[in-house]
Amino acid sequence: MSDTDPAGRLRVTEIFHSLQGEARDAGRPTVFVRLTGCPLRCVWCDTEYAFQGGLWRAIDTIVEEVAKYKTRHVCVTGGEPLAQKRCLDLLARLCDAGFAVSLETSGALDVSGVDRRVSRVMDLKAPGSGESARNLWSNLDALSAHDQIKFVLADRTDYDWACAVLRERELPKRCDVLFSPVWGKLAPRDLAQWILDDRLPVRMQVQLHKILWGEEKGR
Repeated sequence: MSDTDPAGRLRVTEIFHSLQGEARDAGRPTVFVRLTGCPLRCVWCDTEYAFQGGLWRAIDTIVEEVAKYKTRHVCVTGGEPLAQKRCLDLLARLCDAGFAVSLETSGALDVSGVDRRVSRVMDLKAPGSGESARNLWSNLDALSAHDQIKFVLADRTDYDWACAVLRERELPKRCDVLFSPVWGKLAPRDLAQWILDDRLPVRMQVQLHKILWGEEKGR
């Protein structure tokens, strides 16, 4: 989806308050700003409802609504939020307003322009996603210890691929690395055992929000 609106607005699917379900801040009360649109079509995607629709919202009104929840942590997600160019403006505005901001991005779009105060949670696509060819490997050079790399894994083939990437690109030297099982596809217990057996320097995560609320939207 291209951002063609001339008035400095973003197309937003939803804004909601919940617990962060993934990554370094899992469990923290967080305001989520879910932007509309995504150029990828991962086979296990759980937010297809954000591909289309949404409402145009001025950046000022988005920041004002986020502030009403009186919560410090804000996550800008999608879809693929960077598919809208003005996402960069929103991220900077949220940081200027004093929020601790994270960005959930596929890693298929350039992250170098993202405000350095934002923790970029970059999802490298494994073969089981059907979109591994879209990984923009030059993004790795833009990451710092403030950022995070996530692998969502559907099976042992995905796991072996992620292990190879982990070693060859020395990812643990760049930032935190997280391995996550596809919900309902790969048993968390199996992934946990593989990580222990291979002594991997990664953090395993499960989707806390799905444990608490299942497939409910807005959580």
